[in-house]
Amino acid sequence: MRILVVGSGGREHALCWKLAASPLCDKLYCAPGNAGIAAEAECVPIGAEDVEKLVAFAKGEAIDFVVIGPEAPLVKGLADRLEAGGIAAFGPSAKAAEIEGSKGFMKDLAAKYGIPTARYARFTEAEPAKTFARTFTPPIVIKADGLAAGKGVVIAASHAEAAAEIDAMLGARKFGAASAEIVVEEYLEGEELSFFALTDGTHALPLASAQDHKRVGDGDTGPNTGGMGAYSPAPVATRDVEAAILERIIRPAVAGMAAEGRPFKGVLFAGVMVTGDGPKLIEFNCRFGDPECQALMLRMKSDLLPALIAARDGTLANFDLRWSGETALVVVMAAEGYPEKPKTGTLIRGLDAAGAVEGVTLFHAGTRRNAAGEIEASGGRVLGISALGRDAADARDRAYRAVDAIDWPGGFCRRDIGWRAIGR
Repeated sequence: MRILVVGSGGREHALCWKLAASPLCDKLYCAPGNAGIAAEAECVPIGAEDVEKLVAFAKGEAIDFVVIGPEAPLVKGLADRLEAGGIAAFGPSAKAAEIEGSKGFMKDLAAKYGIPTARYARFTEAEPAKTFARTFTPPIVIKADGLAAGKGVVIAASHAEAAAEIDAMLGARKFGAASAEIVVEEYLEGEELSFFALTDGTHALPLASAQDHKRVGDGDTGPNTGGMGAYSPAPVATRDVEAAILERIIRPAVAGMAAEGRPFKGVLFAGVMVTGDGPKLIEFNCRFGDPECQALMLRMKSDLLPALIAARDGTLANFDLRWSGETALVVVMAAEGYPEKPKTGTLIRGLDAAGAVEGVTLFHAGTRRNAAGEIEASGGRVLGISALGRDAADARDRAYRAVDAIDWPGGFCRRDIGWRAIGR
């Protein structure tokens, strides 16, 4: 098969790494890719949201299957356009991708189909939003309705902070059009986890659990990011918890989306809070998590490609996947200044030494080669130092040995990835 992966981050590098190993893959392209992906696939200089050029390329190169990594092109309808052009695509339609494209739509879906979630309301005006926020005991969660690259959620520690954030989002349009509407909701107490399932519009095939580290600093301090590290499996996801997530969250969502005329085909990513009352939905995403995808791909023993094809074709009912019993852990290295204003163009050395650490795989996220052929940072999150180990402590030790082998004064990382699992 001739395959095209769309995207340029660590998630897409992990997908390319896994797909390149499939005996079904004859030729692999990635648009636009990055310096690390170039080792697995032929990179094509087309932006992930340039729908017209991507469709034209897929037709011109007789692509058999397109795997769409990020949420933005899915929300823009890339999967619809490819399918209309006769090209098979993995990823939901634009109507189905609204499950991530609109926080308000997602919350309304949960309410309609009995999916346990936090109490909430939607607002386009600041004063009613502030009044509603005052009905909660802080902390209070304020979310931009639209896509904001994983940064559109603020946890306000006081009513005053909530009011200021509401003004920033609705008044000053802090996240542009994404915050023309907001969701104000109660804060859920518990332990958060990421749960993934492939779905073909009718059936759901659970993948594996993971736990992300959203805050930029050690000890879960500082602003939210797209994710500073992850590991899989998440110990909080016991067999009973996973069964409850499938029964109360994933399956009702798949059935509900079908009933709404928006059948969801792709990977359904549930952000879940495990509370004293059982698992509750925080949010749905319409794609693999980043950096959770890197951990999942390291642990997946089966060929990924047939599973993605089965999700697209509607044949997941009798499908199964095999997983390593080891733990995978990912440490994200980011450019100084991330998440506000990352400094790009800084040189990164020592990657070969890092990749030589036993059990370690390096996934690139924001890298490029300069005119001299050297690797330099080109984004905020730049590298995903990923390791497989006997348990979380072993995987963490391997990952940080690799981190310490990298010579990059312009980068930083959290030093406590996996602390919950190791603390257990």
